[in-house]
Amino acid sequence: MLALSFGLMAAVLWAVHDLLARKLSQGTALLPILTIVLATGVLGHVPVAVWQGGWEAMTGLAWGVAALSGLAFTVAIGGLYKAFSLAPVRVVSPVVGAYPLLTLVIAAAQGRAVTGGDWLAVAAVVIGIAIVAIAARDDAPEGYAAAPGVAIGWAALAATGFAMTFALAQAATRLGSELPVMLAGRLAALSVIGALLIWHRGQLAPQRGHFGVLAVMGLLDALALGLVTASGGLPRAEYASVASSLFGVLTVLLAAWFLKERVRPVQWLGIAAVFSGIAMLGLRG
Repeated sequence: MLALSFGLMAAVLWAVHDLLARKLSQGTALLPILTIVLATGVLGHVPVAVWQGGWEAMTGLAWGVAALSGLAFTVAIGGLYKAFSLAPVRVVSPVVGAYPLLTLVIAAAQGRAVTGGDWLAVAAVVIGIAIVAIAARDDAPEGYAAAPGVAIGWAALAATGFAMTFALAQAATRLGSELPVMLAGRLAALSVIGALLIWHRGQLAPQRGHFGVLAVMGLLDALALGLVTASGGLPRAEYASVASSLFGVLTVLLAAWFLKERVRPVQWLGIAAVFSGIAMLGLRG
């Protein structure tokens, strides 16, 4: 059950990361935040990638696909932080956490067999997101920097980015080696965000006391991804992927506890439907 433990630890790390993202992204310029988070994650990843090696397996095509996964990750993390800057966790997390649904759609487009049980899980995810979104229309404006639909749009963009990131990273890993692919993707994402920061003449100066928190967020993200990656060689590795997908519901729970974000009973029902569908997809996969 070590794979399950790795997945649960990754879910907790990602939940804490997303909670901090929601807290720090409100009313703050996002490019400096993203630059620091990505840079810290890269720095934490470098010694592991250098130590584990696998560089000799990397081909030119593997480098190219890995870079594309980094571009997709730029869209994913940018959409995630933007969504969290606009709306409460209960609205954003179920949508972002639904990226396995898009992964299934990508698999179907590639000609892989998709069963009726898979589509039943997809229906549960879609219905759950619809419940959360419809219930959000009755929310008070406090905690929202834009209409719920706008935040949901950014969250959907993030989910699409994450699905493409993992699909491209897996393709690059089959062409090369896992850790170099992960590092190349992160470097590509950091390059894009850093270029945007320079283009907009942004300053790499977060609010006082935030630099350390942002550095911790980068390390949390890198460590969580590393745990899921490391589980690939363990028995029942799929348990790690399923368990790690629970980060969304853990984030909602943490936000309700620490940020005092109120969740209606009907929204809990929608959240449960979303993550039940995700777990079903993971176990069937």
